[in-house]
Amino acid sequence: MSQWNQVQQLEIKFLEQVDQFYDDNFPMEIRHLLAQWIENQDWEAASNNETMATILLQNLLIQLDEQLGRVSKEKNLLLIHNLKRIRKVLQGKFHGNPMHVAVVISNCLREERRILAAANMPVQGPLEKSLQSSSVSERQRNVEHKVAAIKNSVQMTEQDTKYLEDLQDEFDYRYKTIQTMDQSDKNSAMMNQEVLTLQEMLNSLDFKRKEALSKMTQIIYETDLLMNNMLIEELQDWKRRQQIACIGGPLHNGLDQLQNCFTLLAESLFQLRRQLEKLEEQSTKMTYEGDPIPVQRTHMVERCYQWHLPFCERQPCMPTHPQRPLVLKTLIQFTVKLRLLIKLPELNCQVKVKASIDNNRRFVLCGTNVKAMSIEESSNGSLSVEFRHLQPKEMKSSAGGKGNEGCHMVTEELHSITFETQICLYGLTIDLETSSLPVVMISNVSQLPNAWASIIWYNVSTNDSQNLVFFNNPPTATLSQLLEVMSWQFSSYVGRGLNSDQLNMLAEKLTVQSSYSDGHLTWAKFCKEHLPGKSFTFWTWLEAILDLIKKHILPLWIDGYVMGFVSKEKERLLLKDKMPGTFLLRFSESHLGGITFTWVDHSENGEVRFHSVEPYNKGRLSALPFADILRDYKVIMAENIPENPLKYLYPDIPKDKAFGKHYSSQPCEVSRPTERGDKGYVPSVFIPISTIRSDSMEPHSPSDLLPMSPSVYAVLRENLSPTTIETAMKSPYSAE
Repeated sequence: MSQWNQVQQLEIKFLEQVDQFYDDNFPMEIRHLLAQWIENQDWEAASNNETMATILLQNLLIQLDEQLGRVSKEKNLLLIHNLKRIRKVLQGKFHGNPMHVAVVISNCLREERRILAAANMPVQGPLEKSLQSSSVSERQRNVEHKVAAIKNSVQMTEQDTKYLEDLQDEFDYRYKTIQTMDQSDKNSAMMNQEVLTLQEMLNSLDFKRKEALSKMTQIIYETDLLMNNMLIEELQDWKRRQQIACIGGPLHNGLDQLQNCFTLLAESLFQLRRQLEKLEEQSTKMTYEGDPIPVQRTHMVERCYQWHLPFCERQPCMPTHPQRPLVLKTLIQFTVKLRLLIKLPELNCQVKVKASIDNNRRFVLCGTNVKAMSIEESSNGSLSVEFRHLQPKEMKSSAGGKGNEGCHMVTEELHSITFETQICLYGLTIDLETSSLPVVMISNVSQLPNAWASIIWYNVSTNDSQNLVFFNNPPTATLSQLLEVMSWQFSSYVGRGLNSDQLNMLAEKLTVQSSYSDGHLTWAKFCKEHLPGKSFTFWTWLEAILDLIKKHILPLWIDGYVMGFVSKEKERLLLKDKMPGTFLLRFSESHLGGITFTWVDHSENGEVRFHSVEPYNKGRLSALPFADILRDYKVIMAENIPENPLKYLYPDIPKDKAFGKHYSSQPCEVSRPTERGDKGYVPSVFIPISTIRSDSMEPHSPSDLLPMSPSVYAVLRENLSPTTIETAMKSPYSAE
């Protein structure tokens, strides 16, 4: 089943998450119509290869043209219109930057895999539970209710302003009528009555002006209270969700809902400002001693502009490493996106943003670092700005020379990208500032794993979005939270999270405990101290496994065929009662980035025996796909013909049923030289071979493997070249 078909079968709460990351950059219509073709392309590789990205973009447009031809025959007018619009948008947006479309599509496919993995995980961790608190939903409903109440109050003051205008017009009319009367009429009783009426109207006008201003002041006060308390609290919750999403957690949504609330409040304040302008016009036409409008109006107008909230919508990230945001390499471009949390057309291109890094000027940002926010930068009409070509550069030391550029940077040193925002509106200039989450600077890609560990630890351990001295005294993290994040690393990076058994094994490795529900872990234990008896840390070991999965066994991992995290003791318990030839795949605990397999068989007297091969690392797996190794693997028992001992993947899945679709090719049949047209050569096949003597479980040296029986050697010579036999014999069996 294709990935897209699996996505469409998800529950509504997961489908809502999918909906969050499809926009005009990559419309969902295209994902749906070209699902199989899209999934068959290597978009991640193209995101780092401009030539490949250009070809894929051209092929994408060709695929769209073919779909247009098909729907044209069906005379589906709406779909024809949408496809033409989408094609035009894609060609215009990505023609000069084809690698960007590869990044976008790669990110979408990865997020789909993460959501599918989350949907298949029965265990919800403490961090995810904390993001779905019922009290948060209750506060959201309360906020929406208060926003609606404020909007209704502004409508009522609009009526008050109109009433004041009508009252003043009537007063003006009556006053001018008196002025045009004859002198004799002015002394009449009717005239005296009219003057009394005018005085009453003036008193009423004064009262209504004060009442209207009082209501407006109350509305501004309630708006300030709502923004600076409940809405800011909502925004802080969203920032926390963004922190969690940056380290592989559930996608953060709800920003559009927050923006809607801020926009409605801003519209209400805009309406109040217009009402104040009308009151000022009325005051200009007619004022009097004690008129409240000139006294209060200026201060109230200023308060109407205190609602602008620029926010870092997409945190700094190198396009070359989309799954490792907040880690930036010097002289490598990164992207970051800012959004204004109000959606008003009056502000389009009136908001200028300047990006910088670090107040101590150790780093500078090269590239275009000043841009204007515009509606065109977003897919939902909000005011946004995206910096796509910024490069951090380390300043030279004052002593001269090359300075620190290229030196080994401290991956526990945090920095911040700062955005100075200037808003120009109605003659006023408002200066604001916001910042990204802390970032880690590196000068070499080899520092990326440790830098990413710092980002994980920071965002797990604190809600503070700007504690740049965090690692001066890093706090502990709860083990349950940390293991939840470890599962997210696997779901976001390699498409499948960890189950409770796998997490238990990691907990035992970290703390020598059988349960991971309680306890705390230190930063040193996670990333600084070596594992007992090993020359590497826990994080180095885990990161090497992630790299191994990503580059060499990804399809097998996604299918769930790699048990991976299981101790030697546990694997024997699992295999001992299984059929001979049952095997499982696990990651090496002593070799970085290694994977091994263990199978069970029985001796002649019925004794259960376990066999493990020397772990395969990335060097060996680069030469031969792991699925092919499992298919072709042979063992040689003394005086026996080589045979494959691997029959069933644990618990009882026939090997070929599990791995058949992942074989790179079918095993080659041995042919005579004349049967091939390739200059008479017989094609060679690499077959991994181990040798096991029935009376020993110990690994053997090459000298133990020969001499073998003439019949066995004849079989090998018939099927393999002498070079292949020699190569195979130099990969002896060993028990890990």
